[in-house]
Amino acid sequence: MTLVKRTLDNLFPSFFNNFFSRDWKDWSNSNFWSTNSTLPAANVLENDKEYTIEVAAPGLNKEDFNIKLDDNQLRISSESKKENETRNSRYYRKEYSYQSFQRSFQLPENLVNGNKISAEYKVGILSIHLPKKEESKPKPSRIISIS
Repeated sequence: MTLVKRTLDNLFPSFFNNFFSRDWKDWSNSNFWSTNSTLPAANVLENDKEYTIEVAAPGLNKEDFNIKLDDNQLRISSESKKENETRNSRYYRKEYSYQSFQRSFQLPENLVNGNKISAEYKVGILSIHLPKKEESKPKPSRIISIS
């Protein structure tokens, strides 16, 4: 028979190693996922014609979102309330669920055509399309003749 010496570090390494080194007062975006908050991840993409903001928000409906443009600030918010009730001859169970978030993006000044912003929600991804103004789109190169 082989004896193996066990310590608390061997049994609970991640809990004890991270407990005292973790900054509990830091509630920045980096800690939202570790606290099971509902702040969704977002990607910002750019091409020649538009900017696109993709927000990962699975399990919601398009009616749950509110998108607002105020000056050059785009605000995306969502609020979802669900209630589940089960009745039986032996028990009664009622569960509530509330989920909300708000994200804001400062848009480049005078580069986005605010009147043509569109959004779509497919397969858990909210995509917001922000078309660029004509004067901000890259111009094709041209050959200049020498006289």
